[in-house]
Order: sequence, then structure tokens, then C-alpha cells
Amino acid sequence: MRSVIGLLVVAAIVLLSYKLYFSRLETGSGATGGPTQTIDIVGVKGDLLSIAQAERVYQVQHGSYASLDDLVSSGALSMRKDGRDGYTYSVDTTADSFRVVAQCPSAKFAGCSNYAVDQTMEVQQEP
Repeated sequence: MRSVIGLLVVAAIVLLSYKLYFSRLETGSGATGGPTQTIDIVGVKGDLLSIAQAERVYQVQHGSYASLDDLVSSGALSMRKDGRDGYTYSVDTTADSFRVVAQCPSAKFAGCSNYAVDQTMEVQQEP
């Protein structure tokens, strides 16, 4: 009888440890919120560079920079969405420059950052 009770206690400890370990993986650890948020940021930066490259192409073809909708409708940009995982993209243009901003979903990820790129093609974190 003792061996059965001992075996049940060991099994319970193993199951609780297993559950605790995997619940930590799902919620993520560290300041960045885990691997999912890191992947999202990499995707956002890639999207910003794609939009900036489309702005360059559009400027060469039309002599001016364009809004996000104009980039898509002209075929310069094949992206069909205006954001990624809560981030939203916007484009501000002047006669000789553009600025693409990825607005952070602060309600979804506390402490997340905005990112921006301009005609220098350098993605920078916004304050």
C-alpha cells in the first residue's frame, strides 16, 4: 500500500511540474514578452522596409511619394493589410520625403515601442 501511495505522490509532483513548466512557456518570460512578440517586431520592421521600398519605387515612377492606399492600388506595394498583430501602419509624405510609422498596440503589449522608417531606409525605434 505504501508503494502505491508513494507512486501517486511522485506522479502528482511530475504532473504539477509539467503543467507549471508549460504554463510559463505560454505566457512568455523576460522583458520582451516572449518569443511571439519578438517575431512580431521582426515582421513589423520587415513590413516597414517593404513600404519604404515601395515609396522609392513609386517616387521614381510618379515623381512624388504616396499614401499607403495609393501604393497598394498602384501595384508598388503588394501588402494587403495596414498592420500586423495589432501594430498599425501609417505614411506621412511631403514633396521630398516620406515617413512610415508602425504604431504600437500598447493595450496588447505594455511597454512596446513604435517604429519608423524614412527615405534613409533605417528603421528606428520611436520614443
